[in-house]
Amino acid sequence: MGTPFSHDMGQGFLSAEAIANPPPFERARAAVAYTGVARQIVQGLKFHDRTDLARPMAQWMLRAGTELVADADLVVPVPLHWRRFFSRRFNQSADLARSLAQLSGKPFSPTAVKRVKNTRQQVGLAAREREGNVRAAFRVSDESEIEVAGKRILLVDDVYTTGATVSAVTRALKKGGASAVDVLTFARVLPGDFRADETDTI
Repeated sequence: MGTPFSHDMGQGFLSAEAIANPPPFERARAAVAYTGVARQIVQGLKFHDRTDLARPMAQWMLRAGTELVADADLVVPVPLHWRRFFSRRFNQSADLARSLAQLSGKPFSPTAVKRVKNTRQQVGLAAREREGNVRAAFRVSDESEIEVAGKRILLVDDVYTTGATVSAVTRALKKGGASAVDVLTFARVLPGDFRADETDTI
């Protein structure tokens, strides 16, 4: 799950989190911890129209997820519901995924998965509420199944918080025929740092 440790735990080591609650995806990696300057960068992209940040962020992600990118058949972003896309005007996850695909030469599919439920924003929700909020919120469309079937998907998002969103998208991709899903995000809220009453939107 890409959880950082104070020293090298050896090849194949699993965190307590992964053992206690195995995720539906194969592997997850993030470039940075969601703190300090990294937090400001994410919020600049997401809430202040700093789309120019997407490419340098994707370069960091490419380094952090080298093995995931190498194994990927298709790069797919976490989708926004069309209503939120209309109000925000862009999908920060799609910007990151597009830049990552361009840098790596991997195929990019911004519409492989659709958000079919207009969910509440995850900020302010506890971990279990986040899971319920995004349950059955995503679907691989019939026309995209041929694109996804049998492929190893690299799923891209800006921040990994509890993993509820990427897990829900992973389940949709697997239901749509994907052989495996890896997750690559720019930032990661470290275990123990997540608070449902977080004042900064994530």
